[in-house]
Amino acid sequence: MSHHTAGIDILVSEVGPRDGLQSIPSIMPTEAKKAWISAAADAGLREIEVGSFVPAKLLPQLADTAEIVAHAKTIPGLTVAVLVPNARGAEAAIAAGADKITLPLSVSETHSLANLRRTHEQVIDEAVSIAGLIRAQPANHRPHFEGSLSTVFGCTLEGAIPDAQIARLAAALMDAGCDEVGLSDTTGYADPSAVKRLITLVRNVVGDAALTGIHLHNTRGLGLANALAALEAGLTTLDSSLGGIGGCPFAPGASGNIVTEDLVFMLEAMGLRTGIDIERLLKVREIVSAALPDEDMYGFLPDAGLPLGFAPPKQMEYV
Repeated sequence: MSHHTAGIDILVSEVGPRDGLQSIPSIMPTEAKKAWISAAADAGLREIEVGSFVPAKLLPQLADTAEIVAHAKTIPGLTVAVLVPNARGAEAAIAAGADKITLPLSVSETHSLANLRRTHEQVIDEAVSIAGLIRAQPANHRPHFEGSLSTVFGCTLEGAIPDAQIARLAAALMDAGCDEVGLSDTTGYADPSAVKRLITLVRNVVGDAALTGIHLHNTRGLGLANALAALEAGLTTLDSSLGGIGGCPFAPGASGNIVTEDLVFMLEAMGLRTGIDIERLLKVREIVSAALPDEDMYGFLPDAGLPLGFAPPKQMEYV
């Protein structure tokens, strides 16, 4: 299912307030997070992953997620997404009113045990429980449920993951009751041909409609090349982080989400509509860097600026 609102071709899903903030030592004040999310929505972002329902002692950076969800829910037209590690987190997410819940399933069992302390079978059981919790809600209050296949391009602990294992876990997530699956390059191991290959592999199992999004990192400099490969393979949702903040703290040496500003510039320059105002997006960056004075912000567009006279091309047929 695509959550597209009318008038856009590609949904850029901002994950900075979750994936970005969980990976840095600074704790962003709650009011600054609210200002960030409001400004991002004003700039035209339609989906923001605002936090994660995990115990505060594990991720103090995200301890205020319920309050952040409540704030984000007051913004008209915004899909408020959260990550949950288990059914207990999903219960909190549903109670807070999240529109979209993502459960990560690491296709590497070693990483799953290190990150979630769960075997594959245990994560699938949690997915079944979450789907049950969602079905118990009134029809108009059911959040969209995504199972994310993480470390799908390879694991820092296990290396390459067999195709058959990825296919089996994608099928198991859908059977458990997920609405869709996503691919996540947790470790930055992907390359453009691997992106195309994995999209084909998983879509052959779950169907085209159940795989629309991908979460890419720029760890080895291939983030935008991989994003382009995903577009060419037919995906329509791309995750990115403002200023490239963050990465996964549980995958040693893997850091760096793709930069929202650079991604939006590439898409708009290609004539693909994102609904995002680049000038306003660059102003959001100022809010975030002011609130995180000790953290690095990345991105080429913010340094170089827009090309002289830049205007997105008229709607083009992108093949």
